Amino acid sequence: MGKGPGLYTDIGKRARDLLYKDFNSDQKFTLTTYSPTGVTLTSTGIKKGELFVADVNTQLKQKNITTDIKVDTSSNLFTTITIDEPAPGLKTILSFRIPDQRSGKLELQYLHEYAGISSSVGLTANPIVNFSGVLGNNKFALGSDLSFDTKEGALTKCNFGASFTNSDLIASLTVNDKGDTLNGSYYHIVSPLTNTAVGAEVTHSFSTNENTITFGTQYSLDPMTTVKARLNNWGKANALIQHEWRPKSLITVSTEVDTKSIDKSAKFGLALALKP
Repeated sequence: MGKGPGLYTDIGKRARDLLYKDFNSDQKFTLTTYSPTGVTLTSTGIKKGELFVADVNTQLKQKNITTDIKVDTSSNLFTTITIDEPAPGLKTILSFRIPDQRSGKLELQYLHEYAGISSSVGLTANPIVNFSGVLGNNKFALGSDLSFDTKEGALTKCNFGASFTNSDLIASLTVNDKGDTLNGSYYHIVSPLTNTAVGAEVTHSFSTNENTITFGTQYSLDPMTTVKARLNNWGKANALIQHEWRPKSLITVSTEVDTKSIDKSAKFGLALALKP
């Protein structure tokens, strides 16, 4: 576990990664190449049903400054400039999209042994201001995530969360959607030798009085192959197998089955990531 409480987005992240990361029902291909001058070029193509979308991302690192430029098939240009540690623990991120003139955003992140702070502001006349802060250490963290629309003069997001971390387990509790949604998650390392872990997430909506319960597990068949599975109370079952056939190059095959509607065909996904 890392030192300090981390950022607000880190609350419950290990459980979310176990339950949702790499599960997909699309076909995705990613190719990454590196130039001798330090430029990283990543090309991604995703087929969603009959729709095919693609983008090309160019990353350039110069000392502590990282510049990412991405162009997609809709002719949108996304640019992100990250300055890592201009001061100890501080990170500055500037992002914008062309041709959207209202997409500019400046974000500051600060990590301390007992705090994690992230604040962003839109680069417009009436921006949306976001602030999230976490207090604690690498065992216990308590924080909030707030967004304020200066044009409307109202809070658009108001979330609170807490997490507890032990040597082999992480438990978290968050209140989202301005108090309408209660979310609890649990992540437990069963065996570090085989990378075996189990996780669960329970979400309750006060407005609809609905509960969603999701269970998941992962297990490494060998140092290069991992299998994961999850099941929720709505009858959706997912499974995947991921194999690292060479360093940093992964092939992932996943499937989804609706156990309450067995007449429906299963969904399959394939993701291939190639790195030299």
